[in-house]
Amino acid sequence: MATVTDIGTLLTQSPGICGGRLRIAGTGVSVRRIAIWYKLGHTPEEIATQIPHLTLAQIHAALTYYHANRDAMDAEIAAEAAEADRLEREHIAASKKA
Repeated sequence: MATVTDIGTLLTQSPGICGGRLRIAGTGVSVRRIAIWYKLGHTPEEIATQIPHLTLAQIHAALTYYHANRDAMDAEIAAEAAEADRLEREHIAASKKA
């Protein structure tokens, strides 16, 4: 008989790992990281090739979470990108003054 996996066990969250973000259980790979690769146009199979210690089931679990919470995750990703851009501009401006 085939082994059945409870998909709820594939994702987890811990305060000290990945900044407390939701991640694939047993790894340091955040759901956010998988979502970003997916948004860049990578298929689940391509992501599995790039992060070979992940199974397709783990990647699909992350993408399922992403699609179920797309608006919130996209807003979080956009906010982090905006903050990174702001810090980069600040760094460049400080470098020009020095």
